[in-house]
Formats: sequence, C-alpha cells, structure tokens
Amino acid sequence: MKTGMDRRTVDQLTTHFQALSAVVPLHPIRSEQEYRKAVRVLDRLLDAGAANEAHSLADLAATLGEIIGEYEESRHPVAAASPVAVLRFLMEQHQLTQSDLPEVGTQGVVSEVLRGIRELNVRQIKALCARFKVSPAAFF
Repeated sequence: MKTGMDRRTVDQLTTHFQALSAVVPLHPIRSEQEYRKAVRVLDRLLDAGAANEAHSLADLAATLGEIIGEYEESRHPVAAASPVAVLRFLMEQHQLTQSDLPEVGTQGVVSEVLRGIRELNVRQIKALCARFKVSPAAFF
C-alpha cells in the first residue's frame, strides 16, 4: 500500500495547516506569550463544547491541551507527591470525607492510609484511578 501524497495534496494540506495555525497554535510553545495565546484558544474551544469527546473539535482541543501540558511541564515541573498527598488532594478537590471512599475501604482503613499507617494496595489504586480518572502514576 502506497502512503505517499501527491504535490496537490501537500499544497492543500499546507494551505489548510497555515490557516488553522493562524488561529490555533499547533506547534511547540516557545514563550509565555505563545503559552497565554494557546490557553485562551483552548478555553474558547472548551467553551464551544470541545470538552465533549463527540464534538467535532474534541481532538483539536486534546492536541492543544497536550502541547500546553508539555510547555507547563518543561517550565514548571511538578514535584513528586506522596500517594497520601495525592489522595488528600483528590478528596479536597471533590469535597469528600473518609467515609466517601469505599474504593479504599471503611472509614477506619481510609484514616490509616491518610495517617501513613497503611499503604494503598494495587486494587485500591486501580479503583481510585477509575473513579477520579487519573493515571496510576499519580500514586507512585
């Protein structure tokens, strides 16, 4: 199967990409000014409904989000957090109490995890990742 493109197709792609890139910065971000523009554009895409995976611009928003994330990680690296700190953060963000986490166990088990007496096991981490839609790497 041949995967090459003819010159006409390349020219069309170039024209469309240039037009799109004038509005949406689809390249590595190199400055704070480009970063701010990318964030503004992403906010507009999300306001237009692109956070919904079925939206026609969802992939564009996801791609721009990845570009922004790469810039943020390179300029503002996040210090590693302990599993307990991650769990506390998620609880705070979702306004949960210890008894709101049946994935971990009873309120007593959650309390022991939060006090460092007990560690999260693989089953608990998988369940928390599914609930909060985070990567398991967040807990390691």
